[in-house]
Amino acid sequence: MAGAIPQDVNGDTATTTLFTQVFFHIIESERLTITEAEKLKESLAGNGAEEHKPVSNGSKINFEGLTHIVSETIDFECYELATEQMVPVVKPSWVYSSIKKGRLANPRSHSPDPRLFFSGLVVCIADLPEGDRDAIIGGVVAMGGLYSSGVSKLVTHIVALTQDAQACQVAIAKELDCKMVLPHWFDDCLRLGRRIYEGPYLLPDPEIFRVEPHSHLKGTPRPELRDQISAHADSLPSPSNSPSKRVTVFEGRRVLLSDDLALSDHLARTLRGVIRDGGGKLVKDVSEANMLICQFREGQEFRSAASQNKTVGSLAWLYHLIRQNSWTNPMEKLLYYPIARYGLPGFEKYRISLSNYNGEARIYLETLAKAAGCEFTKTMKTDNTHLITAHLNSEKCEAAREWNVNMVNHLWLEESYAKWQIQSLANPRYVHFPPRTNLGEVVGQTPIDRKALERFFFPKSTKDTVRNDQVPALPSNHESTHSKTREDKLEGKIATPSKESFLAYRSKDDQGEMSSPLPQVREEHKSLIAHEAMQTPAPSSKSHKGKENETPSTGSRSAKEKAVARLHDMSSDIALYEKERKRVGGVVFGGKKSEDLVSRKSLRHSDSSDGEGVTTSASERHPKRQRTSTAPASMKLLVTGYSKWGQDHKCFVKDKERLRELGVVLTEDCEDCDLVAAPKIMRTRKFICAMAKGPSLVSTDYVDQCLTKNKLLQPEDYPLKDAEGERQYRMKLPEALERAKSNQGRLFDRQSIYVTESVRGGFDIYKAIVEANGGTCILFKGRAGLSFPARDDGHESVHVYLVSGATGPEAKLWPKFLNMAKQAGRTGRIVKTDWLLNIALSQEIRWDDDYAIDEADME
Repeated sequence: MAGAIPQDVNGDTATTTLFTQVFFHIIESERLTITEAEKLKESLAGNGAEEHKPVSNGSKINFEGLTHIVSETIDFECYELATEQMVPVVKPSWVYSSIKKGRLANPRSHSPDPRLFFSGLVVCIADLPEGDRDAIIGGVVAMGGLYSSGVSKLVTHIVALTQDAQACQVAIAKELDCKMVLPHWFDDCLRLGRRIYEGPYLLPDPEIFRVEPHSHLKGTPRPELRDQISAHADSLPSPSNSPSKRVTVFEGRRVLLSDDLALSDHLARTLRGVIRDGGGKLVKDVSEANMLICQFREGQEFRSAASQNKTVGSLAWLYHLIRQNSWTNPMEKLLYYPIARYGLPGFEKYRISLSNYNGEARIYLETLAKAAGCEFTKTMKTDNTHLITAHLNSEKCEAAREWNVNMVNHLWLEESYAKWQIQSLANPRYVHFPPRTNLGEVVGQTPIDRKALERFFFPKSTKDTVRNDQVPALPSNHESTHSKTREDKLEGKIATPSKESFLAYRSKDDQGEMSSPLPQVREEHKSLIAHEAMQTPAPSSKSHKGKENETPSTGSRSAKEKAVARLHDMSSDIALYEKERKRVGGVVFGGKKSEDLVSRKSLRHSDSSDGEGVTTSASERHPKRQRTSTAPASMKLLVTGYSKWGQDHKCFVKDKERLRELGVVLTEDCEDCDLVAAPKIMRTRKFICAMAKGPSLVSTDYVDQCLTKNKLLQPEDYPLKDAEGERQYRMKLPEALERAKSNQGRLFDRQSIYVTESVRGGFDIYKAIVEANGGTCILFKGRAGLSFPARDDGHESVHVYLVSGATGPEAKLWPKFLNMAKQAGRTGRIVKTDWLLNIALSQEIRWDDDYAIDEADME
């Protein structure tokens, strides 16, 4: 529903002149009811705006002189036309925000476009390092939000690690209505490309740190998905949005019902009657129609209508129109558009099961999976290829780990179907599962890709026409090569840091891992982008008559020049993501603290801009401080076991800033580091995983001396030496490094290492080590149906290993493991964790009877 109307939005009884140049049209929908629309009209008219009346030729919206469209959604008939005409589409919050501030708000900050999922957010950042701060600002601004340098009543979210931050205390003292969230929320939203519920990230006691990861997660009801669930509804729905119960959505429509719907005579007569009574006209030829209802994406009728930009929808979409009595775009929902008879090429070889999706979301995904052409199974077996899950806590997820079944979220299925191309499982968006979030809450938000439709189903050149069943299947690791859609440009390829807090990270030095960072905003763009004042475009001098879905010409050269200028303005946002790929650091762990930042001239300018500026008093700004010049990044340093930083967050931030000024960038990526610093040979995840690449090793004395002398020293002068560690782990460090360079990360190449669930340190630690060395790590729980590959091709070792602890529950798995190995013609070995850790350290596969574990070692 639309937000409640503020009590003071109309100001004085006298009419103001705030909206004197605004000519608006309001789109009513489920979320913007007739009653709310009337109140909205009063607020606009009371401040000088004039309602733009629709035309009567079926176009519904008269663009002649129109300046603004007010809607809670972009899912209406003329949205694309409004975009081409550069008429801003804004949410009702734009009206109330403008009245509240006494000036026109930035339309982009109130866009209903779901791809700008941070639209409406005004973010203030408290006590975060500079790199983190800049990255969050860039992500928020690029996705439609705004940044405020200080706390004010317009701020909707404060980003902080604890509620002790000064900005949080100011908000509490002023009793401001804003949410205080961890930066991890922005990480997860940007990685998924969706805005998820911020509840688990709220301070002072965020659920993601308070609740155990494996605790039960409740699903979110999704009643709005019901109309998409079946392509063939059994009974005709009655309209629910019109007080008179009379369908009016077909006024001015010329409808063709395709023969492939296979409707019964009774249902066909009923549908024709509803369409006629609603003001529509039934036609028998696609050339006369402006609306086609069909089941499949094939045949001359479909290709003709789709290629001419006529409205094409499924029977489920037609029923939705009747039920809601309001227009929606069928391409905004995957199952409102006709399906392909033979499914997505390549999907027929997949066996897919679902987990952790409930109610309407589960039925929707099951329907979508079948429409894509895969074999859907309610139960999961070893021959399943994929498990689509909303989170990682279920029996099916445990089985998938043990059976090495691909686990992905629903975005992989939705975007493969939308783009009509199997998406890569290597894309981090598809394997990201935020803690304490059930992804069922963002199911059904993916639209159909128009360019993919044209490419595969109705190409412009008849010579390029390809039947659906002849399109070659693409491998699952193949990246999409066709032109990027607008959504692709906005989202980019975003990889964000892990979700563990900084304090937890520092206390468990080697269990948190950081991925690629968020986009970084350039200094000169911080104010220009965040507070850019978008002027109301000049209304078009032409009304577009004729067929409702034909794409009109923009007409004049000036309109084209304005379009180019607008595109130029938006390019800075898109460029933020391109710059992100080159940035080293992270959102949770990088850079300078915000309280130490310089109050830049650009930020002062943004405070007083006429766009969506958020004013901040001089007393709330931080004093100026001379900034030290930063040397170009010349080294990526991974540090492990450094006791000086430990739990001291301030010391870590200060040292990291100083190292960065010297040209050293701290990284958590074991595969992308130039140097590893440690006090001794460490059996930590970071040290062992880094060993797989044969890195240069130095003592942490190197870090101390660089900081003490305030200059970048030669690493060769501080080599890591640990004679005691070499004796303990039965290795020579220089020899191990030479073997690592020779192995090139393939120590366990083509080998499967099995690990019990209760092993000391946790399964994920050993999985990271095995995969860093080119092997496959499989969780072993003794589940029925698991079998080992036979050694008949020379690729697998004669021995198969189970890394286990010595607890009772683990010991019960040993006989089954040995028996399964024997059945595969191989020799099973139950080994201690020392076997895997020492082999990864020495970079040499070897055996010693001391590594074997038996009942005598039971704890």
